Amino acid sequence: MFEEFIHNFAHNLFKPLLLFFYMGFLIPVLKVPFEFPKAVYQGLTLYLLVAIGWHGGEELASLSLAEFGQALGFMAIGFITNLSIGAIAYFILQRTTKLRQVDAATVAGFYGSDSAGTFVTCLGVITAANIAYAAYMPVMLAVMEIPGCLVALYLVSRLRQQGMDPQGNMPHESGYQPAVHSALAMEGADGGGEITVDEDGEPLTQYEGSRTHGHAMAAVAERTQTVTATKQELAVELDGETEKQPVFSKELLHEVFLNPGLYLLFGGIIIGFLGRLQGEAVTRADDTLFVNIFHGMLCLFLLEMGITACRRLQDLKTAGWRFIMFGVLAPNVFAIIGILVAHGYSIVLGQPFDLGTYALFAVLCGAASYIAVPAVQRLAIPEASPTLPLAASLGLTFTYNVTIGIPVYMLVAQVVMKNFPVA
Repeated sequence: MFEEFIHNFAHNLFKPLLLFFYMGFLIPVLKVPFEFPKAVYQGLTLYLLVAIGWHGGEELASLSLAEFGQALGFMAIGFITNLSIGAIAYFILQRTTKLRQVDAATVAGFYGSDSAGTFVTCLGVITAANIAYAAYMPVMLAVMEIPGCLVALYLVSRLRQQGMDPQGNMPHESGYQPAVHSALAMEGADGGGEITVDEDGEPLTQYEGSRTHGHAMAAVAERTQTVTATKQELAVELDGETEKQPVFSKELLHEVFLNPGLYLLFGGIIIGFLGRLQGEAVTRADDTLFVNIFHGMLCLFLLEMGITACRRLQDLKTAGWRFIMFGVLAPNVFAIIGILVAHGYSIVLGQPFDLGTYALFAVLCGAASYIAVPAVQRLAIPEASPTLPLAASLGLTFTYNVTIGIPVYMLVAQVVMKNFPVA
């Protein structure tokens, strides 16, 4: 088995998919004056998501009722698994790194989601090797993308309730600056002056002020009471506004469940499913676009991913070695958790899974988002660092998964399948 792993590992490193990734990775290193056109990258992303959904929908149409029930159960388990992985990632980051809590929560959200790029790369590898996998795995990609968004939103909402400032710093972190409401600040400034005024509001001279000292003291005492009452009312009003703000607003839920990537993926699944139900002749012509040229499009996509991954590595200079180790080691831990969970579900069903199913589920658990969660972060978590999570997910985890991780996960799955066979 180890010899087979070495052979598969070496063979995987020099497949066209990864050679394109290496070529892109070397562009910033060699300072080649090349910029991947943004419109082309967006078009490739659109194509890959729709193509994955299309092929998955076609396969779903061929499932029996029992297999469909198995798929629904696996989706629920996958959702819970990634939700747990997000919580575990937050715990590890809090204990092992010096990240701010808001950054740790955001990075945990990235790892509680999945990566379409890693999934399609793994799909390309196992397809080229003629390794079978469950037809419903593309649907798993869509379902397991959501938990990370929910984890990040929940954790950050708790941090805000505990006093996080507008810059994302907690009271025990350096640079903490509590927010001061403008109305309270104005009231405090007005109440702190020492100038005595008459009934019309005009400032009095020193002699006039001394004559009216008794009246002024009474006026100041009355004004102090008014200011105190106003501050109390404003504080109550601010607390009320904070309590009224929901953790998951309508706009936020729309971004989580109807972001462009998820919409295109589910749209492709539904169209492929409905098309195949009408017969193979209906979808045969479209398969030329969505199936036959899939690998060529994936090669161009990985070229751009290599460029981006290399550039993101530069953002890790200030993150610390512990954070870098997390970005490399965490995928292995989470992928192994996924393999064990999948095997446990296989034992409960009494039905063995294909090796490709293990591999795909492992990368869904071990990968980190770089599309869905960043979009939610821009909308709902502006306090967090925009570079650190992407540096970890793209620069470290994605690079590790597509080069080393996939064959490692397949080896682990083979060991589990051999030593704990499903009856």
